Amino acid sequence: MSKAIYIATSDQNSGKSIITLGLMSILIGKTAKVGYFRPIVEDFVDGGVDNHIETVLSHFNLDIKFEDAYAITKSKLIKKKNKGKIGEVLDLIIEKYKRLEERFDFVLVEGTSFTGEGTSIELDTNVLIAKNLGIPTIIIGSGIGKTLDELVDSLHLVYDSFKVKEVEVLSVFANKVQPENIELVTKSLQKSLPPNVLINTIPLISSLNNPTMQEIVNELDAKVLFGETYLNNEIGHYSVGAMQLHNYLVHLQNNALVITPGDRSDIILGALQANESANYPTISGIILTGNIIPEQSILKLIEGLSAVVPIIAVDGGTYHITNKIGSIRSEIYANNTHKIETSISTFEKYVKVDALSERLITFVAEGMTPKMFQYNMVKRAKQHRKHIVLPEGNDDRIIMAASRLLDMDVVDISIIGDKKQIESKVAELGITFDFSKVNIINPIESKLYEDYANTYYELRKAKNVSITMARDLMEDVSYFGTMMVYKGHADGMVSGAAHTTQHTILPALQFIKTKPNSSVVSSVFFMCLEDRVSVFGDCAINPNPTAEQLAEIAISSAESSLAFGIEPKIAMLSYSSGSSGKGDEVDKVRAATAIVKAKRPDLKIEGPIQYDAAVDLTVGKSKMPDSEVAGQASVLIFPDLNTGNNTYKAVQRETGALAIGPMLQGLNKPVNDLSRGCTVDDIINTVVITAIQAQGL
Repeated sequence: MSKAIYIATSDQNSGKSIITLGLMSILIGKTAKVGYFRPIVEDFVDGGVDNHIETVLSHFNLDIKFEDAYAITKSKLIKKKNKGKIGEVLDLIIEKYKRLEERFDFVLVEGTSFTGEGTSIELDTNVLIAKNLGIPTIIIGSGIGKTLDELVDSLHLVYDSFKVKEVEVLSVFANKVQPENIELVTKSLQKSLPPNVLINTIPLISSLNNPTMQEIVNELDAKVLFGETYLNNEIGHYSVGAMQLHNYLVHLQNNALVITPGDRSDIILGALQANESANYPTISGIILTGNIIPEQSILKLIEGLSAVVPIIAVDGGTYHITNKIGSIRSEIYANNTHKIETSISTFEKYVKVDALSERLITFVAEGMTPKMFQYNMVKRAKQHRKHIVLPEGNDDRIIMAASRLLDMDVVDISIIGDKKQIESKVAELGITFDFSKVNIINPIESKLYEDYANTYYELRKAKNVSITMARDLMEDVSYFGTMMVYKGHADGMVSGAAHTTQHTILPALQFIKTKPNSSVVSSVFFMCLEDRVSVFGDCAINPNPTAEQLAEIAISSAESSLAFGIEPKIAMLSYSSGSSGKGDEVDKVRAATAIVKAKRPDLKIEGPIQYDAAVDLTVGKSKMPDSEVAGQASVLIFPDLNTGNNTYKAVQRETGALAIGPMLQGLNKPVNDLSRGCTVDDIINTVVITAIQAQGL
């Protein structure tokens, strides 16, 4: 079940603060602990804070430090994106969000609201973040300056952008709509969007869009002369006092801001008197331009008045200052309780609160993105730390992966190799490497060598293995590393960067052996596609499995899928879908499917089924409309090694997918094989999944 909601906008100045404050208010009334998170914030001065975060944290008294409530600033994001490092940003966002998710019952995530540089990437960024956090979305759009069709079309466009990436949209808000058009906008959006999307329309509340005197002071860097306690006064109108007083008074409107040069004492005193008079509107404040302070006698007169509005002095001519005021965008800030309370009451008045609350609490997220999958793997590996042996200490990639694993502090590591050679490689590679945290073993020099040789001899003497042969084999890094796992001196082994698959797994088959309920060792790859993680099996071990072996591979793969947080929906792949296909190969797949159904009726499985029908919802529903797997398969079982190995490599190369694995299934203790073309990242990911396997999954 989702523990969060993501607030996204369709354009600038959509007024999402009213939605944030309103949602926080109802969530706090329904859940014990509510958190708040902004993945990306506008830049702020050193020592300062983001206004949105400060407002929410202080008003709702949330137990969150400011630095924990956001991930990265806008300028840093753009630099990362320009360098092609958006993946690093997503890692940081996921990590910081997950910390809050662990602490709170529900987290409200407020999306970006870029201005200036970066506006063009706002929508894509919001979609990407929501997808990788795996949380549903609320979309907000402003009705200001738009026709009905423009408003509906813009909101539908944003809705489609999220849905195409399989991000669920719970509700769409049309904000800042003229009051007389509320019903019309609501009905138009209901016709345009699916019925499961809640439509809410909020009218334009002028007081929420009016800047306050405090915002004027901040924007113009003004000096406050009088009325500091009234800086929350809202400005409804503003006008320049350049004419004679008797003419100017005619132009005063309610909540007016008076703009006048500092030497126009007649306008200053006249405006203050009008504010006191029952015959004239109240004013919000007075701006004195030109950095001219009234004479002392005028200041003394003002000090003696019973009520004084804010009077501020600015450095700038009247014309320039007037233009700057006109461009000020009003915000809600922490000490403006009037605007906060107005926002919350407006939200409660116009929003279908009960229906929205129900959707928020009952929404169940489907699927898992690659970034979230990798984050969860590392987190789980750290929870119950394990010891992994890497027997190929003469390979640069192994050394580099070990260095990064030490920095990640995720597992304990033993490396089999010559320490002096490894030290030399570290120096050549120019990497940091904490030798005090790594156990480096040369088999022939190890105090365990004789014990390991004797153990192997006792295990294999019935196979005509002599003690001399056992000693020779224990000099082999694969045999020595596997024996470490067998004897409990390591929890798992990762090898294969410099050795064949057979060389890696043969020792494991000889004395670690298969689990009691397993007759076959198989493998899976976790295929991290753009927007989901799929499990591919078997793509590395069994050339031509029988129907019984294929069924066992499917069951093992489903269990691996579930253990790593992916709901297993098994597709038994073939060149035919359903009952129409003929031939030995499709019959084998059909028989394997029947065996799985008989052994594990709790599993969702479909077979035989073609690849496109398994993963494409449209094709799946067309070919197999009654299937609960077609079009949404997460575990794909290939009929033979030729098909599986070629398919995983084709998908990896053509889509840029990250293939984590192969992870071996069916052994009593985890030993995993690497491809000889593996990267450093491949090694790290395989070590992490091996550590998780060693936890008993």
